[in-house]
Amino acid sequence: MKHTFEQKVYYADTDAYGVVWHGAYLRWLEMGRVMWCEETGNNLIDLKNNDIVLPVTNINIRYKASARLDDYVVITTQIEKFNGFCVTFRQQILSKDTGKIFIDAAVDVVAIHEDGKLYRKMPAQLAEVFERALL
Repeated sequence: MKHTFEQKVYYADTDAYGVVWHGAYLRWLEMGRVMWCEETGNNLIDLKNNDIVLPVTNINIRYKASARLDDYVVITTQIEKFNGFCVTFRQQILSKDTGKIFIDAAVDVVAIHEDGKLYRKMPAQLAEVFERALL
């Protein structure tokens, strides 16, 4: 399953040169993961209320090109791998107009209890969703 959404680049997303600031991409990647989870029926607030929190443990980002003020970007999110403990989201940010890849990212996420203790394996309701997404 792949989730896709569009985002306009606003002035607040850019630096003094009108180029997207590197941290703005992280916000869009986060939005993509949250929307992916919601689309699969896993609202993060509901998960938190059930003692499941999904922190990022690793991000590997390749910055390939720069988006600019007033560009429209497309953010895609899908599951790349799942080992029962950690899920890796593969995310890309592309130009809506040209399809040029701005960002290629792999983001690792685990499950913890609200008190910070690590789940030894992904809770069943999420493991099923992640496994299905790989098919």
